[in-house]
Amino acid sequence: MTANPRRSDHVNELTQHSAAELAGMIRRKEVSSREVVEAHLSRIEAVNGRVNAVTSVLAESALEAADAADRTEPTGPLHGVPVTIKENVDLVGSPTTEGLPALAQAFPAVDAPVVERWKAAGAIPIARTNLPELGLRLDTDNPLRGRTHNPWRHGTTAGGSSGGEGAALATGMSPLGLGNDIGGSVRNPAFCCGVVGLRPTMGRVPFASAVDPIDPPMCGQLMATDGPLARTVADVRLALEILNGAHWRSPTSVDVPMASAAPMRRVAAIVDSTAFGSVDPSVRDAVRVAGAALETAGWDVEHVELPELASVNEMWMRIMCADLELMIPAVRDIVSAPVIDLLEQHLGVYDLSAMPMSAVWPVRHRLMRVWTEWFQRYPVVVTPVWPEQAFPADADIDRGIDYVVRMLQFVTPAPLLGLPAIAVPTGVHDGLPVGVQVQADRWRDCWCIDAAEAIESVCGALTPPELAR
Repeated sequence: MTANPRRSDHVNELTQHSAAELAGMIRRKEVSSREVVEAHLSRIEAVNGRVNAVTSVLAESALEAADAADRTEPTGPLHGVPVTIKENVDLVGSPTTEGLPALAQAFPAVDAPVVERWKAAGAIPIARTNLPELGLRLDTDNPLRGRTHNPWRHGTTAGGSSGGEGAALATGMSPLGLGNDIGGSVRNPAFCCGVVGLRPTMGRVPFASAVDPIDPPMCGQLMATDGPLARTVADVRLALEILNGAHWRSPTSVDVPMASAAPMRRVAAIVDSTAFGSVDPSVRDAVRVAGAALETAGWDVEHVELPELASVNEMWMRIMCADLELMIPAVRDIVSAPVIDLLEQHLGVYDLSAMPMSAVWPVRHRLMRVWTEWFQRYPVVVTPVWPEQAFPADADIDRGIDYVVRMLQFVTPAPLLGLPAIAVPTGVHDGLPVGVQVQADRWRDCWCIDAAEAIESVCGALTPPELAR
């Protein structure tokens, strides 16, 4: 049977639209939810074999939900829109594997609060996406699901730990996805894959699981949050509006309005770091491009340095390592040896005995105070995400902890200090995406998003050339 070219073109077109555009088309009955879901399922079938971003396809339940959406009036801003969910976020009917064979059958009893809210807004989960073991790498690979490749260059990292989401979004398999971030795990893959990823202010979005351990360790309670990824800043804004607010299952989540008074239009642009070595010229150029875009939008841009970046990174590492000391013996038999070795290298970066955790808290509080004061002068800051472009697969393991620490330097302030941060692409260099992150003080998520939209309006969205429709 000969395929209908018009139908094929239509299907391809649907996978290029943003989530907000698809929701509008469904709401106006220009297209059915089933058509949209089928288009994205077809896209997964066509390209996932090349990137391995999607780990499990939820075709049957997604098509049933799409038919139900087509029979009813729109119930929310994502009515009938397909979404993907990282495989460490609870979704009923699908295991929360954490990338571990030992958790291949870890089915949650209830949805995570973020999934619950997206479903209530009308979203339809169509697939799960890949991550490294326990989300503890800058690269996405695990013995259960295998490696996720960067859609721009096979054999290059898609970032971690939400690398499956980054690659799925970049290739049009999904218009909107859920990840999480404790050390750049939303922003890293957004940078590597050329999409947009938001880490919200700590506590703005509820964070909870029904799979043991239900109560997270100290580092998770202080620094981990779920967050959305998409191809456009507008979609990330829409997603956050739905996710925002307290939930009874997440005792540290709070109700804070999204909107806040417009900031003084001054931006600090960070093009280098004296703490951890030089930044690659391609990344410096990305910061300059972002700064120029913001100047075009009426912002004053000053090139300065981040306050006490080395101390920020040290405190982040000390908090992480306090839990790693307890975690490593518990997971040694279920996590692959190279990952265990890398985690043990983390423990040797600083002499943990030289500074008890009771001394870490005052330093963290002082750094929060210093940065909040700094934000009074610079309400928005633009920095690199990573100091260089996406690395070859497994370089985080092969090059060891010094390399990992260097790569983390710009992404640790947000989790340590509880800040919002959004990664947005600025272009392509040598065949790979480049971009920046935009940060602001706590609860000023919209300032980050507004600045990112100004950058996007000049730089545009990206589509991987080898997977272009």
